[in-house]
Amino acid sequence: MAEHETGQRVDDEGFVVDTEDCEERERTHRERGTARPITVVGNPVLHRECRDVTEFDGELAKLVDDMFASQRAAEGVGLAANQIGVDLKVFVYDCPDDEGVRHVGVVCNPVLEELPAERRVLDDSNEGCLSVPGAYASLARPDYAVVRGQDAEGRPITVRGTGYFARCLQHETDHLYGRLYIDRLSKRERKDVLRQMAENTPRYETVPND
Repeated sequence: MAEHETGQRVDDEGFVVDTEDCEERERTHRERGTARPITVVGNPVLHRECRDVTEFDGELAKLVDDMFASQRAAEGVGLAANQIGVDLKVFVYDCPDDEGVRHVGVVCNPVLEELPAERRVLDDSNEGCLSVPGAYASLARPDYAVVRGQDAEGRPITVRGTGYFARCLQHETDHLYGRLYIDRLSKRERKDVLRQMAENTPRYETVPND
């Protein structure tokens, strides 16, 4: 392991270490935060690109705490700010990879790296979304992802994931640019997902669309 110039722990390839002290870090955020209801498909904030984070202050720290609390209350593995109605490019995650290794962190202003062709191995596992409660669909995504952004203090970070965690990084970054996973489905598949959603009662509090 190496030390980032900002003091963050990074591995030998420069990727942030998000697998250490996961339980303590998640709990600290969650216990300071307040769970908020989840916005669902159709809410305008989910369907437009969010604003860049420019102020890395106490207000942002409070938002991150609330996001961890909301994520846990909804039993999610990732949550974007617009999923609790906040128009900012921030997401949090508490997600295992395919080896069962837990990853916990926060990314502001994420940018997903374009993978070279030789790294693009697609995984067509099922995908779901807290903003499309009770529904799932198969969606092919690369099984490796790299996201560059900033942490909650504004320091540059690079996060990488494989398998399920790679899917999470792509899914949450999509959210902040106004795209839900169902927007990547065919019309028929999307219709089926919305039918599943209509037939199920959310297991967590949601914001009704007027």
